[in-house]
Amino acid sequence: MNQAAVIQELIAETFPDYQNNSAKQQAIGETESLFSLLKGISPPKKSSDRFFSRSLLSKAKRDFTVDPPVSVDSNGQIYPYWKKQLDHALRQLSERVQTVSLLDFGAIGDGKFDCTQAFKKAISSGKRRVLVPPGVYRTRGLKLPSYTELIGSGTAKTKLILVETAPKRERLITNQQYLKGNHHIRIEGMELDWNVNRLSEKERTASGGTASSGITLAHVKYAVIRNITITDPGLHGVDVTSAIYDYSGDGQRARLGSRYIWVDQVEVKGFGDDGITTHHSDDILISNCFLHHPSGRAHKAGFSNSNGIEVDDGSQHVTLTNNLTAYCFGGVEIKAHETSSAASDTQLFGHYSYHDNRSYNFRHIGHHQKADAQTQSAFGIRGTYLAAYFPKKTDLYLASTPRALVISAYQKVAINHFLAKTTAETAPEKIALSVQYRAGEVYLKNVQLENYETAKKPLRISRETGRVRIG
Repeated sequence: MNQAAVIQELIAETFPDYQNNSAKQQAIGETESLFSLLKGISPPKKSSDRFFSRSLLSKAKRDFTVDPPVSVDSNGQIYPYWKKQLDHALRQLSERVQTVSLLDFGAIGDGKFDCTQAFKKAISSGKRRVLVPPGVYRTRGLKLPSYTELIGSGTAKTKLILVETAPKRERLITNQQYLKGNHHIRIEGMELDWNVNRLSEKERTASGGTASSGITLAHVKYAVIRNITITDPGLHGVDVTSAIYDYSGDGQRARLGSRYIWVDQVEVKGFGDDGITTHHSDDILISNCFLHHPSGRAHKAGFSNSNGIEVDDGSQHVTLTNNLTAYCFGGVEIKAHETSSAASDTQLFGHYSYHDNRSYNFRHIGHHQKADAQTQSAFGIRGTYLAAYFPKKTDLYLASTPRALVISAYQKVAINHFLAKTTAETAPEKIALSVQYRAGEVYLKNVQLENYETAKKPLRISRETGRVRIG
């Protein structure tokens, strides 16, 4: 059974209707009805000019829209409305590339030979479909130009691993031109090993910024990453991002973001920060992915905010469907740092969180308390068929208490069909759901809590919140 089917089966054990296409579509409609009853954030009347000196890197957030609800196709797959546009671009890509084999350019897949030059020759200046036969290929990192397909023989057969001398900042695969940007890229069918063992055991594994990841797509339009296993990346497994991260303030976004990106059937394990993350980019689909057992080594021990999936600073119009996270700090975290716009308009349909500390964590850091500035950007979350099994204490972040769902600062959040389950032994000290810190316009419906009967406060709604509906 493939990864997508395994995840679907797990979610269907909790929500039997998840296997029925018409029931799925009905549930999407129910969630949309709840969502339509909620107020969002009003756009600012006038964009701020206070960051004019950084205008080459930053721009005002002007998009306060939410996408149409996701749909169900004949195979039961969930997709956003823009997916057809990406499919068309991927057909264009397949028609414009010449197929070559990596072996024809001098590569040796024995796990010893440095194949970097062979990859460069095979990839050339683009318009190539590079087939990577079974084997283990060492590399100093690959940079893909536009119109490039890099296709392995499967995650159990083709493996790329960084050479021992690769610097900590190295990414295994990224695009070639961050400032100019790239487009039409496909990466599929291989394992990527960041080779964390080349570092000392106590050394932090990331060098900052967009570096030290398995795959980084920065300023890329039209790309698919499919059927990939990523082992021990220093920072992120997959980072869909802008050319440069931006922290010029809430209400601002980075320029040069990515758009129309599909991450499908990816497994990431041992990641130093997040399994899959997004920054300052639009129209992203993450489906059928398994993110588990982070190392947290990108951070100081005990202070690692390592999430399975993180929809982060300035992201817009992101869809998550049929994913699984386990043993992370956050299963799914939708957020932003204080000095950045929050992720807005995220749709989650079908997620299974197992032993994550905070199964679902929605927050805009620094915009929580009454003394903080009100968030200008944290709005628009729709979630359907979300399961939180056994949230637990974690050594990743020692000061954090387990929660199934936390909503802080976010406005206009509709959650429909949600299960939180804990153990009877630990229930008295647990809070399942917490709506807190100036969150508002929240609607939770069809919520099931198991083994929380003796908890002191299974559902907490703080005084600082706005309108919250349960039922």
